[in-house]
Amino acid sequence: MSQVTLVGSRLATEGQEFVYEGESTACEGCPYRQQCLNLSEGTRYQVTDVRENAQTLDCAVHDVGVRAVEVEPAAITVNVASKGAYAGSKAQLPGPCPHTECPSHPYCVPDGAEFDTEYRIKTVHGDPPHDFCLLDRALTLVEIEPPVE
Repeated sequence: MSQVTLVGSRLATEGQEFVYEGESTACEGCPYRQQCLNLSEGTRYQVTDVRENAQTLDCAVHDVGVRAVEVEPAAITVNVASKGAYAGSKAQLPGPCPHTECPSHPYCVPDGAEFDTEYRIKTVHGDPPHDFCLLDRALTLVEIEPPVE
């Protein structure tokens, strides 16, 4: 279900994804706080619609102001343990990885998903982008459903 919020004008594009990081110290005293700070911290969202004829509002955080958009929690592409990785099953992220140079690192430590949380697998994509895991993990690239709020 979509939700109306305010985002930086540079993010106000249909299909754009972002992870809501919560309130900034610059938000203190802002008249738009309730419209802007209405999302769940740490959740990845996708802009599903940009409100037409909405004016750009001044913002202390976003240099070119904010606009009204509709957003929905977004699915996230991640690596999970290969064993039991099929559409509809539940899985957890395999755990932290210090190898930031690995092409799979963004999928092993993705923004908007947490370790020790169970997620339902929406789609299985197959082999991850790396040739071999430096932590010797057998991984599969999948898309997990967004968390239910």
